[in-house]
Amino acid sequence: MIRRASLVLVGALMGATAMSVIYSAVAPAEAAGTSTYKELSIFGDVFERVRAQYVTPPQEDKLIEAAINGMLSSLDPHSSYMNAKDAEDMRTQTKGEFGGLGIEVTMDNDLVKVITPIDDTPAAKAGVLAGDYITAIDGQSVRGLKLEDAVEKMRGPVKTPIKLTLLRKGADKPIELTIIRDVIAVAAVKSREEGGNVGYIRIISFTEKTTPDLEAAIAKIKKDIPADKLKGYVLDLRLNPGGLLDQAINVADDVLERGEIVSTRGRNPDETRRFNATPGDLTDGKPIIVLTNGGSASASEIVAGALQDLRRATVLGTQSFGKGSVQTIIPLGDGNGALRLTTALYYTPSGRSIQGTGITPDIKVDQPLPDDLKGKLTSEGESSLPGHIKGQSETDKGSGSSAYMPPDPKDDIQLNYALDLLRGDKTDPAFPPNPEKAVSSK
Repeated sequence: MIRRASLVLVGALMGATAMSVIYSAVAPAEAAGTSTYKELSIFGDVFERVRAQYVTPPQEDKLIEAAINGMLSSLDPHSSYMNAKDAEDMRTQTKGEFGGLGIEVTMDNDLVKVITPIDDTPAAKAGVLAGDYITAIDGQSVRGLKLEDAVEKMRGPVKTPIKLTLLRKGADKPIELTIIRDVIAVAAVKSREEGGNVGYIRIISFTEKTTPDLEAAIAKIKKDIPADKLKGYVLDLRLNPGGLLDQAINVADDVLERGEIVSTRGRNPDETRRFNATPGDLTDGKPIIVLTNGGSASASEIVAGALQDLRRATVLGTQSFGKGSVQTIIPLGDGNGALRLTTALYYTPSGRSIQGTGITPDIKVDQPLPDDLKGKLTSEGESSLPGHIKGQSETDKGSGSSAYMPPDPKDDIQLNYALDLLRGDKTDPAFPPNPEKAVSSK
């Protein structure tokens, strides 16, 4: 029923690109031209001058690492170098459990920006919000630090305190929070009954736990709600930053009978990979509504795009983040870390590249901000990241939207709109989708 991708996949919930779809591969290098080696000789001369004459003896390994990251950061926001420790941390995180505070972050204007706090973690409980800027960690400014270094400072032994200084739009002065570190065991999937006739499933991230957790959630809903009463499912992908490619493929395959799920296309035509669904729909063909917002990125966009193109589900909410690139993890040998390099873009079954545009919902439903957050949260997407790869369909409109999701379901306009559609209390031409209009792959 489930087509297991043969790729070895890795992902990161914290790091320079918290929304990557990434897989591990070893790629051969091509020889550079003569002029390139001349430039490299200049780099060698500069390195020797710095090493020998800088006012204080520099750490040579740090110089090399900084030079590598400078080169990679000039390419796009998601390519980076991981030293041996960073690479090991990433492998640990893909298992869905790691130590720390429970926040997904990126670097913006020399400050650490919070993409989102993960549910039920120390950061979320302490009041850290999406869009906050971390200016200092334990009193030390983050300016001048690489993102990896800032993340490392936020990690530490379980049950130890850390003090974060935050800038928040609309706040009169910096906010200081003391947070106790803990083991972050991230639930990949949460589910519940809604009103005794709808199954609600939220996929929080795409880790190694996602597929088995999803299958368990569907099984429980089917056990708790008789088939003749079950109106359908809400698949909530809001605030889902992405993760493992194989998990996105398996999630889509769980509810599809046939069709292409996603393709990845690199610089050369022979690098194209296509992933197809196999027979077997765990939901027994029940209607599905997928929820998206500006926090839905990468792997979550793969799922939403596949179910939308194949007319298996109706997408409801607001424009997704627009992270449509694939990062290949290239091991560099024992003790040398790994290279995270953007090598391809992914495409939905209809041939759409989501890079810089995102998934446009079939039914647009905005989620208003509460009064205390108005003016404090901004809408951002891939298209707003400096140095991002411009998507083939990207326009001045760009990608992304508000990433706010209310904590109380009764205040969740997007969720309640979906429930009304499933129960027949509302109607819309886009629901249910017409399977005869499913697109063919391109």
